[in-house]
Amino acid sequence: METRRRLPPLNALRAFEAAARHLNFSRAADELSVTPGAVSQQIQNLEDYVGVSLFKRTPKGLLLTDAAQTALPALREAFDRLAEAASLLTAAVDGRRLTLTAPPSFAAKWLVPRLKSFEEAYPQVDVWLSADMEIVDFTAGEIDLAIRYGAGRYPALELQRLMSETVIPVASPGLMAETPLDSPDDLANHILLHDGSPDADESCPDWSMWLAARGVRGVDGTRGPRFNQSSLVIEAAMGGRGIALAKRTLAQDDLDAGRLVSPLQIATAVDFAYYLVHPKAKGRLPQVKAFVAWISAEAAAHEAALAAMDNGAGI
Repeated sequence: METRRRLPPLNALRAFEAAARHLNFSRAADELSVTPGAVSQQIQNLEDYVGVSLFKRTPKGLLLTDAAQTALPALREAFDRLAEAASLLTAAVDGRRLTLTAPPSFAAKWLVPRLKSFEEAYPQVDVWLSADMEIVDFTAGEIDLAIRYGAGRYPALELQRLMSETVIPVASPGLMAETPLDSPDDLANHILLHDGSPDADESCPDWSMWLAARGVRGVDGTRGPRFNQSSLVIEAAMGGRGIALAKRTLAQDDLDAGRLVSPLQIATAVDFAYYLVHPKAKGRLPQVKAFVAWISAEAAAHEAALAAMDNGAGI
């Protein structure tokens, strides 16, 4: 027989956590939409319940007692778990919805063109996609999973590596017909397009680094238009505005369709990769399991196709 849990009043715990964070009863009261007197009473109730003082009142303001400092991290973690549990209850009721975030360029150039196959395989699931560079706060419970481009360091989350990334020069077929690019030195005859997206990896070369690595002189690697999203620099290249150093994963569909060409066939591997991350609890949801299985298969097929192309081209 399970032992019945003995829990303190939840409202008292909420009041304590808010007051401990602000070290001020009035600000805690504003956050909780109650009076400072109500916060003080809840703190008193909790102190009576646990049998120790939680705050020291000093001329400079409130301070936490040793007991409060010891308990506060565990209490905050417990509130995070409660929020997560509440989101799981909501998701269990609304099993049709799958919410995820992804970097804007990855969403536009790789994910969205493939989502139709997921929708056909799982017509009961509605995908809610947010294209955002901000790191999502999973503790709010609104997002089920995220795709991130980075170094793979995402503590306290379930992590799956999807795909690696390389950088290649790309251009429109029309531009190459007008002004051929047979060697890196021929870049002196072209406008260089720059990817200034904020997710830059130190191992990812810009034009100056790329030119220096190949001993190209007489080309200013800093000149030319700059774009703050990888998808925009690819669009500019397709429009014939110049030569772009593009992330291959994002450009490959346009290369396959003939909207872009890679005239030099020089690929540079970078350290960053694409990762799928989610809280462990979210992995229990059927719609999350379905999406993880689907995108893992899509990523594996993408990388296998690139490897076959590279082997055939001798890259």
